Amino acid sequence: MTEQQQVSDEGVMTRIGQATMLLHGGDREEARNRFGELWVQIGPDGDPLHRCTLAHYMADAQDDPDAELAWDLRALLAAEGLSEERLAEHDATVALRALYPSLHLNLAADYLKLQRLDAARIHLDRARAASDTLDDDGYGNGVRAAIGRLEVRLRDR
Repeated sequence: MTEQQQVSDEGVMTRIGQATMLLHGGDREEARNRFGELWVQIGPDGDPLHRCTLAHYMADAQDDPDAELAWDLRALLAAEGLSEERLAEHDATVALRALYPSLHLNLAADYLKLQRLDAARIHLDRARAASDTLDDDGYGNGVRAAIGRLEVRLRDR
């Protein structure tokens, strides 16, 4: 990655982080606005890491379950275009395979909200299968726990 690309990468990821802080602080509308502006700037052919990260957080900022699903699908699609090398340029400690359990878990939750139980089960199964790649750390344990909670919710339906 060139120095210019690295600055650009850091700038985009910083802006995503700032919008995420707004989201977690309760300002969903401003977070959506900032994510939307960034999405336009990144474009449909932009860096898959930026698109995946942005779409992942934009999904969380949605009030409409259909919109949330659409953004989570964009995140998964972007992840499929992401290489291990590109991810390592951003964070050498993160493996691409570690993204998939969370991405599929989010899709399973989206489909559950929309009462599309078969689709929810498919993505929950994919999340569970992919969770074998997670480390035994806070992130990995948190994702596995969330998978377990969603399994219980689906079983109760």
